[in-house]
Amino acid sequence: MEQKKTLVLGASDNPSRYSYLAIQRLRNHGHPVVAIGRKPTRVADVPVETDKIEFANIDTITLYLNAQHQREYYDYILSLKPARIIFNPGAENDELDTLARAQGIKTMDACTLVMLSTNQY
Repeated sequence: MEQKKTLVLGASDNPSRYSYLAIQRLRNHGHPVVAIGRKPTRVADVPVETDKIEFANIDTITLYLNAQHQREYYDYILSLKPARIIFNPGAENDELDTLARAQGIKTMDACTLVMLSTNQY
């Protein structure tokens, strides 16, 4: 299975949040994970950063922020040059979708958890 380094943007250490579950399931599937959230914390073996760190070799950015909260990350997201961006339910954003596609980044309105459970990640 191909490993896809993934940035979880909008990460939370609250076990009832989908971003928390995504980090755990991505790790369970063997994908390297980096995470950015509102507060410095940890989910499993993944530290959650609060700064816009210039991570290298990001394949996928999976978004758990609503469109309004994504705006401050537009330049950052595009600067990482991911192969794709997944807009999870509630994170759909036509504006960022258009910006990303203009730079050749694949975008998807999808659920990371469903993609992992159906081996479509």
